[in-house]
Amino acid sequence: MAIYSITLNTAILIALGGLLAGTVFARTRDVVTRDGVTIDVIADGKGPLVVLLPSLGRDSEEFDPLAERIANAGFRVLRPQPRGYGRSTGPMQNLTLHDYARDVATVIEHENAGPAVVAGHAFGHFVAKMTAVDYPKLVRAVVLVAAAQKKSDPEVRRMLNIATDNSKPEAKRIPYLQKVFFAPGHDPRIWLTGFHPEVQRAEETARDGTPQKEYWSAGSAPLLDLQAEHDPFRPRSTKTELVNEFGANRVSVVVIPNASHALPVELPRATADAIVAYIRGL
Repeated sequence: MAIYSITLNTAILIALGGLLAGTVFARTRDVVTRDGVTIDVIADGKGPLVVLLPSLGRDSEEFDPLAERIANAGFRVLRPQPRGYGRSTGPMQNLTLHDYARDVATVIEHENAGPAVVAGHAFGHFVAKMTAVDYPKLVRAVVLVAAAQKKSDPEVRRMLNIATDNSKPEAKRIPYLQKVFFAPGHDPRIWLTGFHPEVQRAEETARDGTPQKEYWSAGSAPLLDLQAEHDPFRPRSTKTELVNEFGANRVSVVVIPNASHALPVELPRATADAIVAYIRGL
């Protein structure tokens, strides 16, 4: 197990690795279909597969800097957009995490270059874990980006509901956006937009309708628990929660300072560098 904070030296090594990887590949966008479901997929780079999954009610277009940096380090980065956003379509009622995992598996299978490292941000980490449980041969490892502690805090959930409610006045939402998502000194107003209510409702139904025991273990996949220093969903007291449960041989922990629950948007370079360093060490 490695428990550490991303350092300047690590960032320099990753940047050099990206330069040595060679060509920067153009971004593409295509759709993958199966059984009445259409999945809009953004792809960057060439190399071993990395799949990025966005947070609750949001899409992955805001991951552009994150995806580009990982791709430039020598990886092929896929971003399947959630159902209900962009060209991703399919049933939105009575979903479970198994449905979302199947969407991710379909994208990996279509690429025909797996297994993939699946990195899920916030809500996306539930889907990443479920994919590893349901499709173990397609998942090389799981990266949990700003994942919540095992026992959720009702007060944090309450603040989340206010922060993401587009019907509430901006002046009321901003303090909660700051408390829930952003570290001190980071502007929370960038997330006043970007929450898709229909997508959020479907994902909440899937999360709450899937027993935790079905996805929590992520099967037997190696895990990187990528934490943010100020994340209210992950108090510092729970830093080694997954290590204690699944063991140091399986779980690595990285803590990124000066960030909160919106980690990959707040600090995309540090997030990318931590992910790349972990994959290279697998």
